[in-house]
Amino acid sequence: MLGTHCFCAVTELNQPCSLDQPCPSPADLHVPRAHPLITWLILWIYVFMFPISGARCDIQVTQSPSSLSASLGDRVSITCQASQSIDTKLAWYQQKPGKAPKLLIYAIPRSPSWFPSQFSGSGFGADFTLTISSLKADDIATYYCQQDHGLPTTVSHTRT
Repeated sequence: MLGTHCFCAVTELNQPCSLDQPCPSPADLHVPRAHPLITWLILWIYVFMFPISGARCDIQVTQSPSSLSASLGDRVSITCQASQSIDTKLAWYQQKPGKAPKLLIYAIPRSPSWFPSQFSGSGFGADFTLTISSLKADDIATYYCQQDHGLPTTVSHTRT
């Protein structure tokens, strides 16, 4: 069998093999080891210098329409689109003139018990909708969507 070639998985080389000269064992190989400082440097470069696939940074949210007019009793929908999937990690806020924003819906479709049932949220991934089933005078406000999937959290708004 001298002169035939075999594959030695240990060295990953094609080399002549025979019954007298088998492939080397792992113990026969000298594998140079990197200096610990070099190992840490390489790790640091990969962790901090290269973006991680599926990273959740710099997610943008866009609401539409940017403003809307509707009549009392109308069904109103506002959409919010994220630049990438955020699962259900989107919140909707209502801000009336001169007041602080109030949480309407968080982690779609959860809604705090103190808000009227005419507000509902739906969506998953990158597309979300806030619906007001029957617009009341008290609903005139600015509505914000906020993603909470990645840092920094980002916000967009619509004026009614």
